[in-house]
This record gives sequence, structure tokens and C-alpha cells, in this order.
Amino acid sequence: MTEEKDIEKATFFKIFMIFAKIGAFTIGGGYAMIPLIQNEMVRRGWLDEKEFPDLIALSQTAPGILAVNISIFVGYRLRGTMGSVVATLGSILPSFLIILVIAMAFTGYQDNPVVVRIFKGVRPVVVALIAAPMVRMAMKNNGKWWHWAIMLASLAMTAFLDISPIYIMLCVIVVAAAVTIYNDKRYKRKMHIKELKKRKEEGR
Repeated sequence: MTEEKDIEKATFFKIFMIFAKIGAFTIGGGYAMIPLIQNEMVRRGWLDEKEFPDLIALSQTAPGILAVNISIFVGYRLRGTMGSVVATLGSILPSFLIILVIAMAFTGYQDNPVVVRIFKGVRPVVVALIAAPMVRMAMKNNGKWWHWAIMLASLAMTAFLDISPIYIMLCVIVVAAAVTIYNDKRYKRKMHIKELKKRKEEGR
């Protein structure tokens, strides 16, 4: 009941304003938006914290910009197709206007020492904004040893071996599908054997 009540409060105006706020104050691209979106959605009860890693996975595997994909998924979850449109407009409109102003004014100041120092100071913050939600999601969702093994192997292949994340995702999808099919067949075989034993016992 609480979840339904919270979702009903997600008006189009509120969705637009929240994503506009996130888009306006995010420095570092789509990944830096993740902690802000997570905080806003979970705090309002619009998304469960356990659902958020699945949302990130879907947004990353789908074609397009991560921030836009997240906006589309969240908006659709809250208010359907129009919710997706409103959330997407909210997330990209402030960024578009801000970058337009910067593009018009920044040309004459890009080599200014003060401006260069400001951007150098912002970079570590962007890294922290990206890393923080990833660490939290890893701690909450990697419950088994092989979860951590897959995560660390993927990290090593991406960071040190320069393997494209596309290949890693494809490999994980294929392996996960194969394991799921194998476990499903194994379960059905086990249930079939159990059923045969039951029939034999009943026949006696």
C-alpha cells in the first residue's frame, strides 16, 4: 500500500523537476547521475533499492546514453510512456541549456589558469560520484563468492586488459543463459525422477 501511495504522488511536474535538478547539478556525465537518481528515487519510495542494480544493468545494455536510458526506465515505471518522455526531457534540458551557454562563453576562457584549476579540482569529485554507488551496489548485491569473482574479473579485463565491455557483457549473457538452461533441465530431470519414484511407491 505504501509503494502504491508513493507512486501516485509522482506527478509529471514532480518527475520533470527532479530529473531537471539531477541534470542541472550533475558533473561527469551519466555515471555521475547514478547516486543522485538512486537517492531521489529510493528516498521517495518510487524505486526499491534492490531494483536499482537491475535498472543500471538494463540501462547499460540498451543502446543509447546511460542517463537518458535511466530516465526512460524510471519515467515509464512511474507514469508509463508519458512519464518516460517527461523524465527524459527533465534530464537532458538543463544539460543542453548549460552546455550551450558554456560553448558560447567558454571559448575565450578555456586556457584561463583559474578555469583550468577549477576543472582539475572537479575531476576527483566526479570519480568519487561514479565510484560511490558502484561500491554500494557491489556490497549489497554480491552475496556469493562467484558474484565477487565475476565482478573482479570484469573489472580486471576492462581496466588492465583493455577488453571492450561489450564483449564482457555478451560473454556473461551467454554463460548466464547456458547455466540457467542447464539448471532448469537438471531441476526438471530431478522432479521427473522424483515423480517416477512416487508412482512406483504408489504401485506397490
